[in-house]
Amino acid sequence: MAHNYKELEVWKRAMSIAKSIYTMTKKFPIDEKFGLTSQIQRAAVSIASNIAEGAGRGTDKDFVHFLNIALGSAFEVETQVLLSLDLGYLSNEDSKDILDNIRVIQPQLNALIKKYGEIIL
Repeated sequence: MAHNYKELEVWKRAMSIAKSIYTMTKKFPIDEKFGLTSQIQRAAVSIASNIAEGAGRGTDKDFVHFLNIALGSAFEVETQVLLSLDLGYLSNEDSKDILDNIRVIQPQLNALIKKYGEIIL
């Protein structure tokens, strides 16, 4: 069963996070272009992308699998934002919205995983 990912609040928030990450990483040092900048951008894109890919698969089992990958990427982005703060690449103000959104989508993803995981049991 395909899911309409574009209607999912969690996907919309994930897209917002990815856009914010791209905007904020423009301020990162140039020598981080192939390091932290690239890593955090890929992880942020991965959240929304895996929600969409899982939704497009034919089974709830596949959907849950990709939601788990998206959840892992959400924790990865959170860690990388916190590291960027520690390194002085981001201010608390710059990172607040992203961290707030990350902390909203993590339980949303967990709820979807639980909901669709129970269906396949």
